[in-house]
Amino acid sequence: MSSSPTDLIKSMIRVNQAGEYGAKRIYQGQLSIPLNSEDKNLIQEMLRQEEEHLHLFNQLSEKHEINPTKLTPLWHVAGFGLGVASALLGKKAMMACTVAVEEVIDEHYQNQLQTLRGIREDYEPELQTLIEKCHKDEIAHRDTGIEHQAQEMLGYPIFKAALKTGVRIAIALSKRI
Repeated sequence: MSSSPTDLIKSMIRVNQAGEYGAKRIYQGQLSIPLNSEDKNLIQEMLRQEEEHLHLFNQLSEKHEINPTKLTPLWHVAGFGLGVASALLGKKAMMACTVAVEEVIDEHYQNQLQTLRGIREDYEPELQTLIEKCHKDEIAHRDTGIEHQAQEMLGYPIFKAALKTGVRIAIALSKRI
């Protein structure tokens, strides 16, 4: 945990900005592969929401004078690569990718809200409101993945576990670097 409330807030904003950037890159990677119009529209809508989240976290970062994670170039390549790889494996893999990532983000945002409210119920209300909004959208993305047969992907449990581990590592690193 960070050493002060200010460090904690900076860490939260930095890691959330990194996560929204990574999600944007995943969807951009998926859209770089030819998709049917239904799948393309679905991915474009989730991308639009991630871009909105990123924009809001960018604004908050500027307000608090927080530099992005130094790992942004890595997330730029890794996110796009994950998007391309999942798209090449087909729609179920794209949806499995979304489910895996959003399950970790669900836990992550819940933990952040719990931490903030543990300091004081109304502590950093702007950040809490933004996290709540993004959290709601990420849960909807996870549910969309499930509705679109993510769990029917061949090798789903292994694929999902590997991605969840990768996302947890990315979160841990982006909080600190």
